[in-house]
Amino acid sequence: MFHLLTAFAQRLLRSIAFVILLTLINTLILPTAAWAASSALGVDNGHLSSCPASDNCVVSQDGDPKHAIDPITYHIDRDAARKTLLKTLTVVPRTEVIEQTDNYIHALSKSRIFKFIDDVEFYFPPNESVIHVRSAARVGESDIGVNRRRLEQIRLALRDLNI
Repeated sequence: MFHLLTAFAQRLLRSIAFVILLTLINTLILPTAAWAASSALGVDNGHLSSCPASDNCVVSQDGDPKHAIDPITYHIDRDAARKTLLKTLTVVPRTEVIEQTDNYIHALSKSRIFKFIDDVEFYFPPNESVIHVRSAARVGESDIGVNRRRLEQIRLALRDLNI
């Protein structure tokens, strides 16, 4: 009897492990492929992309109340503000600038444990002393407020640097 129970428990554990593996593959790999096909990064007609319905994105342009965040204001020369932002991003943990122009910066930020990737964008519109921001997770439904906190920390760092 004990032998049959042990064999049953082993099969049950293997089945549970298989279901967990399939769930991880579905959660981690397949949504990334869907993201790559549907993601719209960058500036289009003077605007960063809006956020999806999920709770893992914030944006300072045309954001609904759930996704809205204030842009970062500055009172120095636009190019100096851009250079200061770039220097600040070098000390943001696990963050790498992958694209930059005179009015746009795109960085990738990875989570510490699972290495989830967030796209962090900054747009310097002409004739305005603001930096529009967008930060969005590539996968999942919620980021537990990580994207909002990251941008607020960058805002505070820039404020401390008197931009």
